[in-house]
Amino acid sequence: MKHLSALDALFLHLETPETPMHVGSLLVLSPSSKPRRGRAADAYSAIRAHLAGRLHQAPVFSRRLAAMPFDLANPVWVHDGDVDLDHHVRRLRLSAPGTTAQLETAVARLHEGRLDRDRPLWQFTVIEGLAGGEVGFYAKIHHAALDGQGGIAVAQALLDTQPRAFAKAGDAPDAAPHIAPSTARLLGAALRNTVAQYGRIARAIPDAVKAAGRAGAVAMTAPRAPKASAVGPVTPLNVAVSGKRVFTGLQVSLSEAKEIAKAFDVKLNDVVLATCAGALRLQFAGDRAAMAKAMIGAVPASLRTPGDTAANSVTMMLVNLATTVKDPVKRLAAIHAASTRAKMLTGSVKSAIPTDLPSLGVPWLMAAVTPLYRKAVQARRVPPVANVIISNVPGPQVPLFLGEMRLAAYYPVSAITHGLALNITIISYDGSLDYGLVACRRALPGLKGLARHLRAAHGELLTLARDR
Repeated sequence: MKHLSALDALFLHLETPETPMHVGSLLVLSPSSKPRRGRAADAYSAIRAHLAGRLHQAPVFSRRLAAMPFDLANPVWVHDGDVDLDHHVRRLRLSAPGTTAQLETAVARLHEGRLDRDRPLWQFTVIEGLAGGEVGFYAKIHHAALDGQGGIAVAQALLDTQPRAFAKAGDAPDAAPHIAPSTARLLGAALRNTVAQYGRIARAIPDAVKAAGRAGAVAMTAPRAPKASAVGPVTPLNVAVSGKRVFTGLQVSLSEAKEIAKAFDVKLNDVVLATCAGALRLQFAGDRAAMAKAMIGAVPASLRTPGDTAANSVTMMLVNLATTVKDPVKRLAAIHAASTRAKMLTGSVKSAIPTDLPSLGVPWLMAAVTPLYRKAVQARRVPPVANVIISNVPGPQVPLFLGEMRLAAYYPVSAITHGLALNITIISYDGSLDYGLVACRRALPGLKGLARHLRAAHGELLTLARDR
């Protein structure tokens, strides 16, 4: 058995039909040679066999949840040696003409459904029928099982840096048999874990006191963004979401983004945030309420240390996006100041931020709190502490291959929740920044327009950088 941390389990407790808590990606795979009649029909079988030969390289693929008796505490991971590939690896063919828009619509629909908790919490779909002969590979894995950096590790288990012949199912070692833990063993594990957690809390108190002092000192000296506010404006994004999704992907040049960062002496992540801020400003230009105050981005920050094996080791920074600042250069400078301040504050308390807590009774508590939170958001009783999730994940800067097929694009497909109806996640891959935009269809049906604004905002900053 492996215990879920409190943060891992939180993603299980927050899950509802409207807010499935899995994260995913859309890989666009280029064929190894010019498409020929019948080749697409072979893609699914080749990829399925390849995956069967690689799944043993990442534990997430053979773990499933075991619930505690009466839901007294958070569930645990147990090994499942009988993985049904017919369930986990699926096939979808687009109707003619097989456009990018059709692919994105298919991914949005695939992203809506929840994963079966009686099985390992992952599912892949091979998407055929694209007009150019490419193959889409949509993957989703529950957020309780991994964070953004964990997703990169899973990709490394399945992908290679050189084209290789597809692996075969027989390449995998024989699976170990699955033995379900007894009720007594589960209860004993929960009690021991709870005692251990209280011990860790007691030992962490001195560090927490020191961290509070460091945070106070940083707050006094760190740069502050102009016109900073504790909460963001009320926007169409800060609503209770439905279960329907829209998705779109966008690639921009990584070298151009670095050129912007160098010209204005800021970090690459500041450029990404400024690009998103510029796009949001264009998207909501006619919305007086949304432009009344600067929007705030919820930006994940990794807490992972060497040897950290937790599925999720992350906290959330709040960064002022300066969307009320008209001048793009001044906006970028304000975002740089706000981001620097947020990083300094997070760094000062990083060692004291808990990702694990005792879990006895937590499932009961969360079962009551989760629907109440949705109702509070729906009734506008929850102030918008953040307006949008923006996550920038460093990725590999070399071409990757799934068997013989080259990975042409690597779009993240992340999660949204009540009060945060838009998620913009970016992975840097092989010379490009691959943006994956996911939104509630009801809150932001015109997601394609936001993607166009992102490209325009990037182009505007690039022009200003070169003029400078």
